[in-house]
Amino acid sequence: MGNLRKVDFHCDVLWKLLENPALTFNGGDQRNLDVTLPRLKQADSIFQTFAIYIPERMDKTMVPILQSIDLFYRKVLTHPEMAFIRTSRDILALRQQSGVIGAMLSLEGADGLQGDPAMVRILFALGVRAAGLTWNNANWAADGVLETRGGGLTKKGRAFVEECNRLGILLDVSHLSDRAFWDMLQVSTKPIIASHSNCRFLCPHPRNLEDDQIKALLAGGGLIGVTYVPQFVSSRVPAGIADVLRHVERICEFGGVSQLMFGSDFDGIDHHVEGLTHPGELHQLQDALLARYPEEVVKAFFETNALDFLAKHLPH
Repeated sequence: MGNLRKVDFHCDVLWKLLENPALTFNGGDQRNLDVTLPRLKQADSIFQTFAIYIPERMDKTMVPILQSIDLFYRKVLTHPEMAFIRTSRDILALRQQSGVIGAMLSLEGADGLQGDPAMVRILFALGVRAAGLTWNNANWAADGVLETRGGGLTKKGRAFVEECNRLGILLDVSHLSDRAFWDMLQVSTKPIIASHSNCRFLCPHPRNLEDDQIKALLAGGGLIGVTYVPQFVSSRVPAGIADVLRHVERICEFGGVSQLMFGSDFDGIDHHVEGLTHPGELHQLQDALLARYPEEVVKAFFETNALDFLAKHLPH
């Protein structure tokens, strides 16, 4: 059996391109980038979400956000194999083609929008289709998971959620504080995603989700992306593919077979799970999953669950 097609709901290539303008996406910088076009092809990728992440030391304005989007247009979308995904029609077209990889923009941290709903609408017009309000710290919208006070959504944060619901921007709870997570579930009228979070029961890192959070997310029709961040996978070092499978199994125990996907966080991590250092090694995860689950279930994890969700919830 050949490789199954792969969806990855989170990588940080744009951050690295922003930090180092000399980098390219076409494969010439595979020592510096986890995710490159040749490696996506090697993985039989069908879809990749590109996060817009602005590090703490940069300006909290729209400028680096717009620069990141410019890099996406100039260094990613210029390759004919990459197709910009903005609508459910784009997902339909993607599924009917071969050799094409869908590329979607997400915002990881809304700091630079400075609470202005006009900025949300501008990002939507530029193609952003998913958004997480925070990184790990607090901002005008909400508290992140490492903010010690553990606050929830602010008034402006709630308005941000409502505007994203109206426009058709998916909402991402990865990085939110626990209280902000529950606020998001209460305020959003649409299903939410956790693009790159694991099970806190198995690995007690604050970036992972508690069992009741996972159950609530699933009950609301959302998606959870199992991630390959070693410290979210296992407390022991080194983490391996078997440790990733434990998170898959637990989510499945909660009835999440049709709502599980993967969010690698490639290029956002300094260390890797053994055997998962870049997309080209995903066949090893695929083989391990196929040893435990039927092929149709593994295909759902890698492709169908995420694309079905996007076909249903992206704007038409």
